[in-house]
Amino acid sequence: MSTHNFSEPVAAEAPATVSFRTVLVSMAVLWATYFVLTTVRSLVMDFGLQFELGWRRLLVTAIGVGFTLVLWLLLRLFDNRALWLKISAAIVLALPVALAIGQVNYWVFKDLSPAMEQAYAQKNNLNLRRDESGNLLVEVPVQQGDAAGATQSVIIEPAETASDFWRKLLDVALGRYFLLLAWASTYFALLAGVQARASQQREEQFRSAAKAAELRSLRYQVNPHFLFNTLNSLSALVMTGKTDSAERMIQTISRFYRHSLANEPTADVALRDEFDLQKIYLDIEAVRFPTRLVTVFDLPADLEEARVPGMILQPLVENSVKYAVSPVSRPVTITMAAREEFDRLVITVGDDGPGVPQGTRHGFGIGLANVRDRLEARFGPDIGFVSAPVPGGYCTEIRIPLSRPRHA
Repeated sequence: MSTHNFSEPVAAEAPATVSFRTVLVSMAVLWATYFVLTTVRSLVMDFGLQFELGWRRLLVTAIGVGFTLVLWLLLRLFDNRALWLKISAAIVLALPVALAIGQVNYWVFKDLSPAMEQAYAQKNNLNLRRDESGNLLVEVPVQQGDAAGATQSVIIEPAETASDFWRKLLDVALGRYFLLLAWASTYFALLAGVQARASQQREEQFRSAAKAAELRSLRYQVNPHFLFNTLNSLSALVMTGKTDSAERMIQTISRFYRHSLANEPTADVALRDEFDLQKIYLDIEAVRFPTRLVTVFDLPADLEEARVPGMILQPLVENSVKYAVSPVSRPVTITMAAREEFDRLVITVGDDGPGVPQGTRHGFGIGLANVRDRLEARFGPDIGFVSAPVPGGYCTEIRIPLSRPRHA
């Protein structure tokens, strides 16, 4: 029965956007600043009728936030476009929105004009009125012969014409226009920050995925090599009629793979589990070399939970078996030990065999390169890796950052 693997469809990544809450806060801050500044100006200029002006100004501010939301909805259409296009859109779209806010401002404050004129007249003891044409008149005293108390009406503000209306509307709209452009600049800055963070997160995800793929690839290099060696050993036992030993090896191989395949290829494992895994492997090899293979394990209790890449010691132990135990007829001791030095985990795998025999460098170096590459992929350059002959044998030393699992 064949098994087919089909890749699952990957959902398209949502574009980076500024959250609605952040947008709303930016609008509220901008328009609140407008409200405060215009209120302070009104108090300094002593326009009078501060309460009537205040609630109308607050109403215009709230409506301004609403119109700015409309502008935001339009600018969102350009979030993923070029910067020059965003700026052009803001310049064009902010103008009709500013005109709308100016029109609202006119309507809201229009009915207050007569009251403000009367308040100004009372404050300055003037007689102000509007004629039938809408001209604002002030009565000023004149001297006409001996007549006392005579006054003359002087126009101080002509009736508003259509051109006057549009001029005033444009004056107010231009102020709101630059206010909207200031907010649009703020929005674009916020959007750039969000997009930069999203880009950085994507880059980190890609880097993490590439790193995981590298770790997985390097880890998978270990398994076929081990399987090849053990099957050769099993074949030799069967061909020599050592069925009991072959059966024990099969059971031990089963335990080894059950143990080694239980973990995700890129995950770290407890150092205790890694040592246990190598004990199982050496038990398998002990079936081949019952009198020649001697093992020593030195793992302090306080380092049992230290984290290391899974099967990181496998190639080192295999090298010791292949190049130290197999070529000689005397007993050879393979030693695995761990210790802590200055917050670093130091692991050594050594043997008292003949070192590195001539003509075996190629296969020997592949295992060492695998271990070194996996350590660098997992920890970066912050590792120590030394593998060389020593007096009376061969030793490989690994130095990596010491990390232990966090307990809740």
